[in-house]
Amino acid sequence: MRGFLWLSFKFFFWLTLISCSVGCNKLEPSPHQEFQTEVLVVGAGTSGVAAALQAARSGAQVIVVEETPWLGGMLTSAGVSATDGNHQLPSGIWGEFREQLYEYYGGPDSVATGWVSNTQFEPHVGNQIWNNLLDAQASIKRFHGYIPIHVVKIEDTVIGVWFVNQSQDTLKVKADITIEATELGDVLALADIPFHFGQDAKSLTLEAPAPSLGTDHIQDLTYTMILKDFGAETSHSIQEPPGYDPQEFECVCREACDDEEVTILSCAQMLDYGKLPNNKYMINWPNNGNDYYLNSVNMTWQERQEVYNEAKLQSLRFLYHLQTLAGLSNLGIAEDYPTEDGLPFIPYHRESRRVQGLEFLTINHLVEPQFYDLYQSAVAVGDYPLDHHHGKNALAAEETFPAIPSFSIPYGCLIPQTTNGIIVGEKSISVSHLANGATRLQPCVILIGQAAGAAAALSVLDQHQPRELPLRTLQQHLLEQGCWLLPFLDTKPQDSLYFPAIQRVGLTGLMHGTGVPYKWANQTWFYPDSAFFISDLIKALETLNVDVIREFETDDVLTRSEMLQDLWHAVGGPSPNQSAPYLDTTASDSAINYCFQKGWLHPWTGMEYFNPQQPITRKEAAYLLDQVFKPFHNL
Repeated sequence: MRGFLWLSFKFFFWLTLISCSVGCNKLEPSPHQEFQTEVLVVGAGTSGVAAALQAARSGAQVIVVEETPWLGGMLTSAGVSATDGNHQLPSGIWGEFREQLYEYYGGPDSVATGWVSNTQFEPHVGNQIWNNLLDAQASIKRFHGYIPIHVVKIEDTVIGVWFVNQSQDTLKVKADITIEATELGDVLALADIPFHFGQDAKSLTLEAPAPSLGTDHIQDLTYTMILKDFGAETSHSIQEPPGYDPQEFECVCREACDDEEVTILSCAQMLDYGKLPNNKYMINWPNNGNDYYLNSVNMTWQERQEVYNEAKLQSLRFLYHLQTLAGLSNLGIAEDYPTEDGLPFIPYHRESRRVQGLEFLTINHLVEPQFYDLYQSAVAVGDYPLDHHHGKNALAAEETFPAIPSFSIPYGCLIPQTTNGIIVGEKSISVSHLANGATRLQPCVILIGQAAGAAAALSVLDQHQPRELPLRTLQQHLLEQGCWLLPFLDTKPQDSLYFPAIQRVGLTGLMHGTGVPYKWANQTWFYPDSAFFISDLIKALETLNVDVIREFETDDVLTRSEMLQDLWHAVGGPSPNQSAPYLDTTASDSAINYCFQKGWLHPWTGMEYFNPQQPITRKEAAYLLDQVFKPFHNL
């Protein structure tokens, strides 16, 4: 069957070569390459680079095709090198990337240079780290400078993607699984996979803040700038850019504002927002700054470059304003990018096409996750609040944002409703326009990519379609990669004894955390060292459809002995009776001995004195529930 599909692929390549979209004009015959691989990652941005890395580590052969010369997307190629969110959740590859930054710059304090983020770095350093990580994987092959022009499908299965570069050279890649990781969801359009776009109507999402009628307006984008302070005695002023109007940037900071009644930051405070190491600044300022509205999603590649020039001018006008009216002529464009104008390769896109997936994550799920069961299929975590940029588009419907706790991304958001052979990453996952305001940030997108890469590799190795991949197999694999799947910030993967058990009992609904909306770093607490109550055990046993052996008259805490006896009885131990009272020493000893023989007492192995009357903690209870009932296998 696969041989037939590949012959069909080769035939249709030449038959339809001149019929392409998303940035392709009519192509003349030209040199071309063709490859076959297990996993194809289209786009090596923030999600794609993590997807490629994880797919290779999980045992798959990988080809990555990227438009720009760099790796990392919005983190690097777009210059958004001040990370947002997940500082207390350094999950998986995000945590690994951050550790590499710490090593390069000399520790956490060396990258906590600006007030918008705990982790800020020079874009070229981030690119080099990603290159080092991918170069260490012999099973990854990379191509830069190519854009996708056509997706080959057999019935409802994606089997390959064709690309072209500016020299009109073509590249065609046949793959078992393709990962959509482009900046704007171009593969979705090329493959005719249904997607959502723009502001969703309330009738679709059932979100109270959503507009009654949907619009096609997406968030503003930004052409960031990396500026450098060249010293007080220097001048790096640029010529006045076309269209400069000082009123557009009026009162952006104190020194550039004649109205003393306006409460605004000083220019130094504004710059420190995105201060990077080595006297550099990331300029990504929304308030009278360099945000810019345009909708390039349905444009060709050439059309996009033309309108991006307008976004570049917006940033250059902002720079000119700072150099002249704010007196910051010592600031100039740093030499981070090997581009003609020194600006990033691509703009920072906050929103793209969003696939219609098996699951559709809305802010309703984010506000009250325990009211829904989507958290049980979690594959990535985030903690950023709902944050949108619509300031430069007066036509966008007004939006309000509720507070949310930290959250998880369900696996079904990465899988199209009907199309096989493809997994979706980056900002094109199945979320509402409003929810995208929290899921679009860099660490969360890295983790979405890691989940996509793991799922692709496991699907190939087990010969599953991604929608058929056993969810618990994927989740267990991600846990083994050091990932949080539920954002319990008071537990860490380094705790190899309790962390996986807590995640598993959380994912199967046996125990729950407590979500807390908190400023710009939302929280969910498990309270691992707190007491475990009788009511907690009853809820867990009910979820497992296990009969509660004894009647509980109070909601007291459970002792270790009581917990062990309850578990002993739940799996078939003798029930309490008058001749052997429930808390009888003999019964307690028998339960402890039984649990010891089953290997369930590992948390207390090596203790000089095991006190059975001590209250059992939530982490100990989680460990026991996981060991005894194996919820990943039985739920």
